[in-house]
Amino acid sequence: MKINPNGFREYDARWVFEKDIDLEGIDDLGKGLGTQVIKHTKITNPRIIVGHDYRSYSEKIKKALINGLISTGCNVEDIGLSLSPTVYYAQFNLNSDAIAMVTASHNENGWTGVKMGIKKGLTHAPEEMSELKNITLNKKFVEGKGSVKNIKNFKKIYSEDLIKKNKINRNIKAVVACGNGTAGVFAPEILRGIGCEVIELDCDLDWSFPKYNPNPEDHKMLKEITKAVKDNNADIGFGFDGDGDRCGVIDDKGNEIYSDKIGLLIARNLSDKHKNSRFVVDVKSTGLYSKDKVLLNNQCKTIYWKTGHSHIKRKVNLEKALAGFEKSGHFFFNKPIGYGYDDGINSAIQICHLIVSQNKKISEIISELPKTYQSPTMAPFCKDEEKYKVVEDMVNKIQELKKKNIKIDGQTITEVLTVNGIRFTLEDGSWGLIRASSNKPSLVIVTESPTSPEKKKNIFEFINDLLKKTGKIGKYDQEI
Repeated sequence: MKINPNGFREYDARWVFEKDIDLEGIDDLGKGLGTQVIKHTKITNPRIIVGHDYRSYSEKIKKALINGLISTGCNVEDIGLSLSPTVYYAQFNLNSDAIAMVTASHNENGWTGVKMGIKKGLTHAPEEMSELKNITLNKKFVEGKGSVKNIKNFKKIYSEDLIKKNKINRNIKAVVACGNGTAGVFAPEILRGIGCEVIELDCDLDWSFPKYNPNPEDHKMLKEITKAVKDNNADIGFGFDGDGDRCGVIDDKGNEIYSDKIGLLIARNLSDKHKNSRFVVDVKSTGLYSKDKVLLNNQCKTIYWKTGHSHIKRKVNLEKALAGFEKSGHFFFNKPIGYGYDDGINSAIQICHLIVSQNKKISEIISELPKTYQSPTMAPFCKDEEKYKVVEDMVNKIQELKKKNIKIDGQTITEVLTVNGIRFTLEDGSWGLIRASSNKPSLVIVTESPTSPEKKKNIFEFINDLLKKTGKIGKYDQEI
């Protein structure tokens, strides 16, 4: 039996299949999760919704997970090929006690994982992951007699729920790119259903991801969407990740719009109808939220919080926020717009509503925001067992610079946020972020300046110099 302890991450579980975990390990994970659900719900035979993504090995992994769950007494309801938000929605629609989605999202082929949750609309946070790790690795399993039943056609129920509430009365020509991931069998159909004219791009399912990973932050994917938008004279391009909970956006001119800025546009649009609302954004997001005139005029408050779909989801739930936005493309809509969880297709739908309500091109709407120069999300390699210590050292170092009024690129640090790594802001509103990745052996670096692209780059160079001195940093996935 093989199960690498590092696979238990902050808010989900991910391993390279067969190298880091085998089917027996997955079976034990099922036993651990079943035991945990029974403990928290105090139900002898809780009902658990299970789904899987379209990777060549996902079905056998799901089968091993189900075997483990059943052995503890769980009654499993298998909804088949799914997106993560389809499984999240099923918990509300079928009123189950917990969920488990077999997916490694946008990770490269070979990875597998499970997203799990007990309370409706939420997924495991670090406390639950730590507890699950302890139960699983120490084999503290309960025994029981469970069952499994297949739920037919749930895809249709999920799709129709989104379509019936979201019809649009204007033709929007949309490129829909799925990177050959699971969203290919969901997104085009749903967006056509609400009234879009859809141009499909890499929507055929192919678990080998022949062109690029289905990741809306990946430059290759964004380049392909840009070309398709221009070639087809489309109004917008949407890119979905492997399990459909994230959405990236290319405007009608072929420019990428970072998801945090799309989130700000959606927040502005929603704030007109929902005054005094709260919005939650992650620490990688643009600094524009806190000073946005539209949000302030509508008495809306923005809270910067930890990056990670589980963290933002929980904060949205805790604060009773109307919506939450993550720079990586996870958007969370609370009642009355959604159920609080992240759904990439619902995000695309909300952007369609934005275009219709403003009656302008998306490039015109985005041009109304103050200009800022943002870096992509950059991830230098850093071992899982070293990354948190490296970040801790960076926090101490930057706090010391602030204390001593030492300037970065000619400016002093005016603000430091440490809810997730460290985000430091300079006098002109420029900022830099260093945090540990929650699901890969890497750090995460983001910079932004409202002043110039040079300043954005200078802040990156400053961070990069600090990190290089640690001797713990490897190659970046991408750089400015």
